[in-house]
Amino acid sequence: MFTGIISDIGRISGVSTKPGADLRIAIETDYDLGSVAIGASIACSGVCLTVTSKEGRIFTVDVSGETVSRTAAAMWEHGARLNLERSLKVGDELGGHIVTGHVDGIGTVELVETVDGSTHIAIRAPETLAPMLAAKGSVSVDGVSLTVNAIEDLADGSAMFHLNIIPHTAEWTTLGAAKAGQAVNLEIDVLARYLQRMQQALASRAGR
Repeated sequence: MFTGIISDIGRISGVSTKPGADLRIAIETDYDLGSVAIGASIACSGVCLTVTSKEGRIFTVDVSGETVSRTAAAMWEHGARLNLERSLKVGDELGGHIVTGHVDGIGTVELVETVDGSTHIAIRAPETLAPMLAAKGSVSVDGVSLTVNAIEDLADGSAMFHLNIIPHTAEWTTLGAAKAGQAVNLEIDVLARYLQRMQQALASRAGR
């Protein structure tokens, strides 16, 4: 469990393949890895992964082919920068919102512009996620907890949602380097996920 408050930007220093489509990723970090246990969970740009080894400033994670297929492909390349967050502990401040580290879909950055010192980013979300995004609701973008400023429903069923990235967030996350055309990991608010499932179940029962 995470909050979407990023505490470090890591860099992929090594990528190796495993049987099938699985990957082993080495990530360089400024975390004190002496306080990170083998088997601990770290969210990497919104993906909950398990620490499998550590040495010096580098820890490794194994990424399944399923995870690779459901996340932004460029995040697994050598040299890629990743938003890192250690798992939430009982008693920690819940500064963002509840984030599970399970990516629901991939969005596409459509617009990045500076507005009054902050950064306005518009992201197109796929049709499957569009109904679960709401103005002033929470969304996780590459692991960063953000508030949706506005949302537009598009003719093809997808949706464009708009974000305001303050200078602090731009500096301390990878969103400061976001570019149009970039793929990003999206996780909807967990309450919206359960509401969608409830609606689907009720609709299925009503149709019997």
